[in-house]
Amino acid sequence: MHGLSRINLTQWRAREWAMTAVAFVVICVVLLAAGRGLASGAMGEVLRVRFGGDAEHTRVVLDLDRTSRGEVVQAGDDGRVVVSLAGVAPSRRGLTGAGTGLVRGWRVTGTGAASRVELDLATSAEIERRFLLPPGDGVAHFRYVIDLKATGRAPTARPGRVPPAAPRSAQRPAERPLIFIDAGHGGRDPGAQGAESRESAVTLAAALDLKRELERTGRYRVRLTRESDAYVALYRRVAIARQADADLFISLHADAGADPATRGASVYTLSEQGAGRAVREFTRGEDWHRSLNLPGRDPSVDRILLDMTQRATQNRSAQLARTLLGELESADHPMLRRSHRDAGLAVLLAPDVPAVLLEMGFITNPEDERMLNDSRARRRLMRAVADGIDRYFREPSGTLQMASVGGASGQP
Repeated sequence: MHGLSRINLTQWRAREWAMTAVAFVVICVVLLAAGRGLASGAMGEVLRVRFGGDAEHTRVVLDLDRTSRGEVVQAGDDGRVVVSLAGVAPSRRGLTGAGTGLVRGWRVTGTGAASRVELDLATSAEIERRFLLPPGDGVAHFRYVIDLKATGRAPTARPGRVPPAAPRSAQRPAERPLIFIDAGHGGRDPGAQGAESRESAVTLAAALDLKRELERTGRYRVRLTRESDAYVALYRRVAIARQADADLFISLHADAGADPATRGASVYTLSEQGAGRAVREFTRGEDWHRSLNLPGRDPSVDRILLDMTQRATQNRSAQLARTLLGELESADHPMLRRSHRDAGLAVLLAPDVPAVLLEMGFITNPEDERMLNDSRARRRLMRAVADGIDRYFREPSGTLQMASVGGASGQP
């Protein structure tokens, strides 16, 4: 019995060593195949590059077919941002193109087992944040996101580097900005009543004065939402400005109050609550994404882009309000103590057109009403408004654009 046991034990050990040897060979073969795959360039790909935002904040989105770890090589020095992405390569022999917002041009090149993303800056900027989004919410691929913000300084030119050519559309001479002037009320809606005048008549006279002041400069195209004592629905006023691709919308009104001693001008911009209402109103239609040239493939992504548009528009509206208030104060026009106000007014709801509502004064105050009905005083007021608009367009600002590069519009 003991002899047989020793024989069985010997055979069992022989079989165990044989199985171990086979497993070792299999592992070696797998590792060798993996090594050959890596050596032959089997790795992930950068599928496409997309942009969103404006000249203050620009988002760069790189669509990847697998995860990657990013490393900042250059963070805005010498007018460019460079990021290395490990384990991915361009989907073809280099990707390149013109950018938008803070990015003048870009290129993606392969460097061994990584990609090098180079962004040529239109103005000085820095990386605000960067992060990787995994597949999800209807998106099947990874997205590496780089958020840039302007620093307000001119970029330093790099000797010997010629930036990529701008798109043909960007090379065309810029068209004069289109200003929409909205004379508040009108027709069956006379507005507030003063001792001697109605708000609808005062606002129309002021709108015509402002139109003349702006056209006199030769720098603007100017249109009115109404040119007579006609009724125009509030949402229609916003819609015609958006349809015309307006660069600015200013609604003129005369305030009213229970105390006849209250007087002075104020400027309204859209409130945070109003911004939420604007998004809800705007997304009610089935094809709302088309009017903003959004991809339209993923509602959640389009909603994010709409929020970015709304935020950029709110920032520019606030900038316009500040310049108007500054010019009105310089012209010694009476002002309310809290002259910059916010509200969810219907004429401020366009998500992509900077808009303000100017209360020129109180029609229920004898001095303000007299000023609003005096042609010379009213023209002085509108001249100050025109100067504020001039200042607004002289200061840096941008427009939201979406650029899809690499063959398809995608999601961020």
